Amino acid sequence: MVEATSNLTPSQRYAASALFAIALNQAQISQSKPLGIPATGSTGEPISSDSDPISDEADLWVHEVSGLLRPVLRCLQIDSSAWHGLEEIAASTQAKDHIGAFIKLLSEDVSDDDDDSSEMVEKETALAKAADAMDQNIRSSSLSVESKMEKHVEFENECRDKYSVPEAQSGAEVKETESHGEGEIRDGGHNLGIVEHEKPVGEVALLSHERKINVLYELLSACLADKHEENEICTRRRKGYDARHHVALRLLATWFDFQWIKMEAVETMSACSAMALQKSSGNKEEESLSPNSEWAKWKRGGIVGAAALTGGTLMAITGGLAAPAIAAGFGALAPTLGTIVPVIGASGFAAAAEAAGTVAGSVAVAASFGAAGAGLTGTKMARRTGDIEEFEFKAIGENHNQGRLAVEILVAGFVLKEEDFVKPWEGLTSNLERYTVQWESENIIAVSTAIQDWLTSRVAMELMRQGAMRTVLNSLLAAMVWPATILVAADFIDSRWSIAIDRSDKAGKLLAEALRKGLQGNRPVTLVGFSLGARVVFKCLQTLAETEKNAEIVERVVLLGAPISIKNENWRDVRKMVAGRFINVYATNDWTLGVAFRASLLSQGLAGIQPVCIPGIEDVDVTDMVEGHSSYLWKTQQILERLELDNSYPVFRNTL
Repeated sequence: MVEATSNLTPSQRYAASALFAIALNQAQISQSKPLGIPATGSTGEPISSDSDPISDEADLWVHEVSGLLRPVLRCLQIDSSAWHGLEEIAASTQAKDHIGAFIKLLSEDVSDDDDDSSEMVEKETALAKAADAMDQNIRSSSLSVESKMEKHVEFENECRDKYSVPEAQSGAEVKETESHGEGEIRDGGHNLGIVEHEKPVGEVALLSHERKINVLYELLSACLADKHEENEICTRRRKGYDARHHVALRLLATWFDFQWIKMEAVETMSACSAMALQKSSGNKEEESLSPNSEWAKWKRGGIVGAAALTGGTLMAITGGLAAPAIAAGFGALAPTLGTIVPVIGASGFAAAAEAAGTVAGSVAVAASFGAAGAGLTGTKMARRTGDIEEFEFKAIGENHNQGRLAVEILVAGFVLKEEDFVKPWEGLTSNLERYTVQWESENIIAVSTAIQDWLTSRVAMELMRQGAMRTVLNSLLAAMVWPATILVAADFIDSRWSIAIDRSDKAGKLLAEALRKGLQGNRPVTLVGFSLGARVVFKCLQTLAETEKNAEIVERVVLLGAPISIKNENWRDVRKMVAGRFINVYATNDWTLGVAFRASLLSQGLAGIQPVCIPGIEDVDVTDMVEGHSSYLWKTQQILERLELDNSYPVFRNTL
C-alpha cells in the first residue's frame, strides 16, 4: 500500500500556513472594526510591528489558546520553532503586505531533477480533476436558476396582487431622504464609510488552477483534522468545521481568485472521501500505516474528521435511501480520488459507491458517523421553553444528503399563511444545505394578518394617499406625540404584537439550544431572518453570547426589517458570535414596523428602519426595493442576491 503524503513541499506548506494565518486574523478584524483601520490590542492602542503582538492578546484567533491555528500548523508539519513567528506575522499591521511574497513562494515548482516531481504533478492534476468533477456534479444536480426564478416570480406576483399597498414614499421621495444607499455603512463613530470588496491578489496569476485546489484541499483537511496535543490549553470546545476556519478559507479563496462554488466542491469531495473511508477502511488499514507516516495519519484524520461534520443529514436515513448524486459521484471520482487517498484506493471508492446505493450501505455508513436518525430534518422543539407550542425545522431545496459542509437556517417572521414559512426561500440558488423554521404559526399569522388588515383599511389607505406616513415615521423616531389615527392602529395591533415579540424571544433561545447541541452537525451555519424572524435570529445570538466564548458555530447572519432596538441591546456581544459577515438590512420607509414597535422604544433606535452603526456590522439600505414591511415576504430573495453572500468579501474603509 502506498502511503498518503502531502503533495506540497516544505516551503509550500510554510507559505500556505502563513497565508491561512493572515486570512484568519484578517477575518477576525472584520468582525470587530472596519478593515483598513489599524488593528488594536485590548488596550485600544495600535499594535506595533516592533513588539510582540501575540503574547498578551489571548482573544486573537491566531493566538495559541484559540486552538485554531496551531493544530493546522501541526497537521501541515510546520516545524514548531516557526509557529510563533507565523502568529506574529499574521497579527502584525503589515500582514497583508506579505501576501504576495507567500503566494510567490507557493507557486514555485519542484525541480525537474527531483524524483518526486512527476509524482507530485500527477497527484496535483488528479486532485484538480476530482474537484472539477465534483464541481460539475454540483452544478448539474441543482435545479436550473431559470426554473427557480420563474417559480419565485410567480410567488412574487401572487403576493403583490394580494398584499401590496402604497407606502409612505414614492420612488422619487425615497431618493431624496437621508439614507446611505446601497453599499454604504456608518462605523461606530457615526462617520460615513464605504463597503468595498476584497480583490484577488496580483501575484495570484502565478498560481495554477491545480495548485490552488491542492493548497485549499490540504488546508481544509488540516482544519478538519483538529489535532491538539493533550497538554495544550485551548478555549475551543467543539471539534469539526469551525465557522472561523470557514471564513478564513473563504477569504483565502477570494485572494486566490477561486470561485466559491469550486471550494464547495472541494468540501463535498472531502465529505465523500470521509464516507468512502468510513466504509472501506477499518482497523487493519489503520494498523498497516507506517508509524513514521505522521502526515498519512493526519491526512486520514482530516478525512475521517469530515464524517463527523454532517450530523444525520449526509445520507438519507429516513426512508432508507442514499442520495443518488452521492452514489454517482463516488463512481465518477473513484479513479482520481483513489490516487489521492491511497489508504482507500480506486477499488475502495468503487465499493463505497456500490454500497451507498443500497439501503444497508446507507444505514451502515451513516451509523458509522454516529448519526443514525440525528439531524435537523423534522426536529421539533416545541414546549421545551414555556409558552412555545411550535418550533420545527423543515428541509428545503435540493442540497440535502449531498455532503454539504455548511448549513443555512432561514426564519420568516411576516407570515399570512403557513406556506409562507417556506415560499420566500424556495428561489434561493446557493449550494448550502437549507432549512426553514416553522414556529408559532398561529401567533405569527395572527399579528401579520392584523397588520395587513389595518394597512388595507380605509383610514390607512387615506393616510398613505395623502403621503402622510413619512411625517408619521419622523414623529415616531423623534418620540413626538402620536396622531390619533396611528394610536388606533397601534392599539389594534399591540396585543398580538406583544405576544409575537415574547414568542420570538423564546424561539430564539430554542434555536440557540439546537445549535449548541449540534443538531446541524459540526458545520458552520448561516442564519437569515426577516421581520420577527430576524428577532428570532438576534435572540439566538444573544443566548449564545451568554454561554459561548467564541464564534465557533455561526459564520454569517442577515437580519432584514428587524424589530430590534439599537441602544437597548448588546449588539457588540452579539457580533462576536458571528465569525463572518453580519448584515443589517433596513428600509427608511418601513413605517409599519415603526408603528408596531411602539414610540416608547423607537427613541432608542430601530434596526429595521435605520443603520445600527456598530463596527463590524454592515448596514444596507434597501428603501429602493422595499415598498413596505410586508414586501419582505416576496423581496427577500432579491435582497439576498444584491448582498452577494457567496461571491464577495466585504472590506470596510473609513473615508475620513
